Amino acid sequence: MLRNREIRILLFVLGSISLAAVAAASCISLAAAGLVLVMSLLLIGSFLIFTGWRYRELEKLSDYLRQISRGNYSLDVRDNQEGELSILKNDIYKMTLMLSEQRSLLQRDKIKLTDAVSDISHQLKTPLTSMTVMADLLSSPDLPPVKRTEFTHNLRIQLERIDWLVSSLLKLSKIDAQTIQFKRDHIPVKRLIHKALEPVLIPMDIKEQTVSVTGDDYASFVGDFNWTAEAVINILKNAVEHTDQGGTIAITFSENALYTEIVIADNGKGIPKEDLPYIFKRFYKGKNAGEGSIGIGLAMAHSIIAGQNGVIDVTSSSEQGTEFRIKLYKQVI
Repeated sequence: MLRNREIRILLFVLGSISLAAVAAASCISLAAAGLVLVMSLLLIGSFLIFTGWRYRELEKLSDYLRQISRGNYSLDVRDNQEGELSILKNDIYKMTLMLSEQRSLLQRDKIKLTDAVSDISHQLKTPLTSMTVMADLLSSPDLPPVKRTEFTHNLRIQLERIDWLVSSLLKLSKIDAQTIQFKRDHIPVKRLIHKALEPVLIPMDIKEQTVSVTGDDYASFVGDFNWTAEAVINILKNAVEHTDQGGTIAITFSENALYTEIVIADNGKGIPKEDLPYIFKRFYKGKNAGEGSIGIGLAMAHSIIAGQNGVIDVTSSSEQGTEFRIKLYKQVI
């Protein structure tokens, strides 16, 4: 305590005042001087005792902070008394809770990152292994031209798959990191649907599937046209993939005072009940997933819709089709 320069200065000032008071009192009488001396010593002693107590409390807080820096967030330093030290203790406790919560979030982020890297490695391992085998076969001078053409075609397919996977993962990582600023444009739903249908028209024609689009021509919402189209495209691709030859896909949309709704329904294979809670989970593939499915399209659609103040629900049953229902709310819910 006495190593503190401010304390030494204060004691010097108090001592000087006390000596001056004793000297002044001695002019009156020795009894007065003795009384002033005793009172001065009591006041200085009280000051030292109080200051010593404060230093001990501050030492406890310093030890508490040292334990926090070592990762021990279980201590409780709260003090329900009045005073500046009690306020300081409560503020430190609040900060401890915040640090503990941030540590938990960072730990969860690390686990997510580890899982994501593991999933990505697994998804890339299969096409890379296949490409390595085909590259070895293509290096053989005795390979027939027909097989060489087939392997070259397969290599291109695998490369396109890897390119799509990497592109999709980059988009998802931007959404997760909240580095994408979704635009707030006025978007007619009918225009959005026609834009989303363009990439799937050829696959639908190959499978002789039909699509119907019905809804209010004036229905609209505020959002990002390109990103929302990306979400709808992924849902439509899922519908085309899981709908049999000659199947139908129905798209309906409407608008009310609360939200704009887009419904995409098919009469395909449907989704088993046990898979429904997980279909928006990244890299999850249900029982009816196609051989080339990666399990990232619906996860991306969910992230895009959620990032624009929307929700996406699904209802389905095996062999009876699937219905995706997108709601884009006008206000934050």
